[in-house]
Amino acid sequence: MLLEDLQVILKVAEFRSITAAAANLDMHITTASAAVKRVEQSLGVELFVRTTRHLRLSHVGERYLPNCQQALQMLEQAQQNVKEDLDVVDGELRVALSSDLGRNLIIPWMDQFMDDYPSLSLRTHVSDSNIDFYRDSVDIALRYGSPKHPHDLASHNGLFYQLHDIINNVWKFTKDGIEYKIKMNGNRASNDGDLVRR
Repeated sequence: MLLEDLQVILKVAEFRSITAAAANLDMHITTASAAVKRVEQSLGVELFVRTTRHLRLSHVGERYLPNCQQALQMLEQAQQNVKEDLDVVDGELRVALSSDLGRNLIIPWMDQFMDDYPSLSLRTHVSDSNIDFYRDSVDIALRYGSPKHPHDLASHNGLFYQLHDIINNVWKFTKDGIEYKIKMNGNRASNDGDLVRR
């Protein structure tokens, strides 16, 4: 039984859907479905009860999956311990970047980071949309902003970013533990963050 197949099984159980699990793991649905079948054939039981609309754990699946998850966590911890002992940084790093930040600032930093850690692979998701860490399966999301103090904004004409016909004209900042929410005025908006910056 392949460890990768067990990871698929756990994702299917988490999402209650082979399609959603495949999307989260960035694999084809047929590949995820084949992994489920291999594990079930290896065990000789069905872990999931499938209907045309729903998928749920079978009685056996309810007993098997917690043990499977615990075993995988122990293996991952053992691997991590070995890597820490050897100072190894590897695997895939998935970074979500805003368009402007990604194109104009972060990518050279990422190049240097990759030079420092050649065993690491990098996948960037460049978009000005909000990131849902649960749905989008990214490790880190980077955004930026740089006013000197929120009170300074009152005398300025705001340049607004617009997403899905919603103009983001309420700006939030935190300084020294104090949160500022500033309702901005302005006569320009665009759905492209890079254009707003320029």
